[in-house]
Amino acid sequence: MSADAVNPRRELLEAFAEGIDRIGEALADLGAAYELLDETSGEHLEAQLFRPVQAAYGRSQRAHNDFAERVGLPTRSFTAPGGGAPSRGVTGLVAAALDSIEQGDDTLVSLQDSMMLVELGDRELRSAVAEVRRHLDEAVKHAGPFLSTLGR
Repeated sequence: MSADAVNPRRELLEAFAEGIDRIGEALADLGAAYELLDETSGEHLEAQLFRPVQAAYGRSQRAHNDFAERVGLPTRSFTAPGGGAPSRGVTGLVAAALDSIEQGDDTLVSLQDSMMLVELGDRELRSAVAEVRRHLDEAVKHAGPFLSTLGR
C-alpha cells in the first residue's frame, strides 16, 4: 500500500483511538463511582450507565483493531485508566464520566462529519462507530434520572 493511502488511514485510527481513550476514562470513573454506592444504587449505575459505556468501549476497540487489520496497519491495545478520586463523590465521578463520554462522542461525530469514514473507512467501521454512539447516547440518557435518585 502506498504512503498516500497509509497516512490517512493511520490518521483515522489515531483520531478514533482518541475517542476510545475518552470512553475508557468514562468507564474508569463509573467504576470508581460504583465502589462508593450501596448495592441497590450500584446495580442501577451498572445497568443504566456502566454497561452501555462498557459496550461502547469494547465495540470501539474491536472496530479499531478490525479496521487496522483490514488495511494492514498495526493493532493497538487499549488500557482503561484507573478511576477518578473517590473524594469527588458519586456525583463528581458521574459528572466526570459524562464529560469524558461527551468528549469521546464529539471525536466520533467529528470523524463522521469529516467524511473520513466514508472516504477511507468501510461499511463495517461506519456501522461500528454508529453503534458505539448509540451506546453512549443510552448512558447519557440515563445519567440525569440516575443522579436525581441518589440519596433517596
